Amino acid sequence: MSGRTIAIGDIHGCSDALVALVDAINPAGEDTVITLGDTIDRGPNSRTVIDQLLDLSGRCRLIPLLGNHEEALLDALRDVNTLRRWLTLGGADTLRSYGWQSGGPRRALADWIPARHREFFTNCLSFHETPTHLFLHAGYVPELPLAEQPPLALRWRVTDAATIVPHSSGKVAVVGHTPQLTGEVLDLEFLVCLDTNCVRGGWLTALDVETGQIWQTDRTGRLRIG
Repeated sequence: MSGRTIAIGDIHGCSDALVALVDAINPAGEDTVITLGDTIDRGPNSRTVIDQLLDLSGRCRLIPLLGNHEEALLDALRDVNTLRRWLTLGGADTLRSYGWQSGGPRRALADWIPARHREFFTNCLSFHETPTHLFLHAGYVPELPLAEQPPLALRWRVTDAATIVPHSSGKVAVVGHTPQLTGEVLDLEFLVCLDTNCVRGGWLTALDVETGQIWQTDRTGRLRIG
């Protein structure tokens, strides 16, 4: 397939960072953009982020992956008993972006989130694989193919640079989930972590996996290119 393959790390509702990053990347129809999950929660503008990603899907091939935060939201949509768990993970920030206010009208969760957005979350993939790379939100069990990975590893496993080992496929893993507090990409050659802590004052990172080009924007939309 022609075109670039670009991965974007954890967005967490940082819409100004995302719009600046997309402007810098300028995706075209032949490009593939993979968001590594955790597009929502903690940041102020999760609803706007999903609108931006839906717009982006009309410009290029967009592959959104399922992070632990999207998983928690989907659980809450299916079972109200899990709602509190999602809210404590940052879901309250997301719900406010959809217009919810404390003391406001009591409505079911699905009534706050538009059907098009609920469909977006439902259609997020657990992983994406190419001949050279593995794309997943959090982590992996090294000896298992991606189709056999447990959800706990895919969505919740923390990357420990001191103990992580390559995947048995020999492919480079591109992940998010584990914030790099320095704001710099963690590059272990066999694994690259693109969660550079945008929501807490770091950077939102995009990587062209073929060329190694890196773009980063902060919550205000300031751009730096590595």
